[in-house]
Amino acid sequence: MTDQVGGHVRAAVIGCGFGGLGAAVRLRREGVRDLLVLEAAGSLGGTWRENTYPGAACDIPSHLYSYSFAPNPHWPRAFAAQPDILAYLERVADTFGVRPHLRLHTTVTAARWQPERARWHLTTNRGELTADLLVTAAGMHSAPKIPDIPGLDTFPGTHFHSACWDHDQDLTGRRVAVVGTGASATQIVPALQPAVRQVLLFQRHAPWVLPKFDRPYPRAERRLYDRLPALRLLQRGRFWAVGEVRSDLLTRRLRQLTLAEKLVAGHLRLAVRDPDLRRKLRPDYRMGCKRVTFSNTFYPALGKENVELIASGLARVEGATLIGQDGSRHEADTIVFATGFHNVGRPITRRIAAADGTTLAEAWDKTGGIRALRGTTMDGFPNLLMMGGPQAVSSSSSKVLMIEAQLDYLGDYVRHLDRLGGPGGGVALDPEPGAVRAWNATMRRKLTRTVWETGCDSPYLDHEGRDVTHWPGTTTAFRRATRQVDLGEYRVVRAVRETAA
Repeated sequence: MTDQVGGHVRAAVIGCGFGGLGAAVRLRREGVRDLLVLEAAGSLGGTWRENTYPGAACDIPSHLYSYSFAPNPHWPRAFAAQPDILAYLERVADTFGVRPHLRLHTTVTAARWQPERARWHLTTNRGELTADLLVTAAGMHSAPKIPDIPGLDTFPGTHFHSACWDHDQDLTGRRVAVVGTGASATQIVPALQPAVRQVLLFQRHAPWVLPKFDRPYPRAERRLYDRLPALRLLQRGRFWAVGEVRSDLLTRRLRQLTLAEKLVAGHLRLAVRDPDLRRKLRPDYRMGCKRVTFSNTFYPALGKENVELIASGLARVEGATLIGQDGSRHEADTIVFATGFHNVGRPITRRIAAADGTTLAEAWDKTGGIRALRGTTMDGFPNLLMMGGPQAVSSSSSKVLMIEAQLDYLGDYVRHLDRLGGPGGGVALDPEPGAVRAWNATMRRKLTRTVWETGCDSPYLDHEGRDVTHWPGTTTAFRRATRQVDLGEYRVVRAVRETAA
């Protein structure tokens, strides 16, 4: 994809992971052929292109972690590995004709609303363009986070984030420090343990770890899924139902969550025989307040002789010596930061500006925090839709289900624009500030009763301790909330004057 970027299009999409690719497919289905998908990297895939660390895999069942309009009966196992998910996204792009619209190596450096034309003006590293509709799908995991560790610049070895894995480094026989114990770390540590000299795991907070009911799908079973779609749908429905129950526990039934915590604590007792290690691995916060991880190999790996758990964060670095917050000192050759991403305040929000130049990030600061109408649109930013926006993420079910709900909203949005403006465009929808405030008030009221605001150090909270990420309910409830656009929640904005494109 070497085509230059320029001219005017009906719609522009930023990013081509699950959200951006899904948006492109849906826009094409709505008859939008004048479409560009702007991807900063050299290939599509988003999270599943970037995260190539050892052991990278999904913790949502494969049949649920896929588009309903693009089922895959050929998943090789119950929980797909990174290469299989990336290959699936590549096939979807081919099957649904997205590639001709894709512009790789294209970074959006600025986007500003032009009220006189009722369109967006985008500046990229490969040219400028305008678009009637802008969809941003730069997801939650697009900006890796490395903590500011004093003395890190004195470290003589290599260090990198798990999402930027340095495959040129042969870690065989090395002393590797892994900082963090989230979902990535629970996959990385078991994958590294057999090959390296030592694994040092720096843990600020013990994770809640549930068994992962993973298994390969035999070829005969895959053939059945291919020939009997009802069987595959049954599997998908079963996994969906389990996710809905988990969502309900985290958002409405915290008393019943206590029973689930006891069951998981029993799993820890069975998996870890060393009482001292088991004590270090006992979480001190409610299950679900931080992301729950799924693994059958993490606890066994921690019991190996060449793995040491340091039950404190990494405080500072002095040359090759890593010093924990507990004062302990450890020698290492390589540091892997499995420290997550900037989930709150994504970088793209500092590049998208309203007509007066106020960026989305600045607008949120001025209005009391991150918020959106139905997790998708923001007042003052007409014809801008955000995939996986504020309160549009599920931590206990498939993000693809949430994305597809937003795709329904996007489809209805486009149909409204067509009816209001016709093929010539010049019309936009801008959320009413009152509607956004009312929606945000409802979200705040519900979120205060969820597990995410029970006091843990969660990466999904803003500086005031408010969850600005999660949907406080089931995926079914979110689908109902985004089934169609309510024009009563919007102002119709028209071009100030007609200008030739």
